[in-house]
Amino acid sequence: MQRVYVAGAYSADNVMDVLNNIRRGIKASTEVFLSGFAPFCPWLDFHYQLMLGENEILTIDNYYEYSISWLKVSDIMYVISNWQSSKGTIEEIKFANEERIPVVYSMQELKKLKI
Repeated sequence: MQRVYVAGAYSADNVMDVLNNIRRGIKASTEVFLSGFAPFCPWLDFHYQLMLGENEILTIDNYYEYSISWLKVSDIMYVISNWQSSKGTIEEIKFANEERIPVVYSMQELKKLKI
């Protein structure tokens, strides 16, 4: 199964937009999974934050390092819509290009790369 790093906006200026970004990302990742790929879905990271103990801390840098570790071993990067203002996604695209990981912007493009 090809590993697909699904990328897009997560953060936002208000909680409703964050929740909508999470919904969009998980929905897209589910579609990737149903299409026969193995997705990495960063929008599920909120679970880690909810499970932290009283004195346990994960920083935004911890999450960035964790995500890049998964991107490094991905076969394809799939960027979902509404990513253009996401600083993290822009950096991930740059990284993928440097590492010669194919970057696609639609399910149609992704499905063409399926082996």
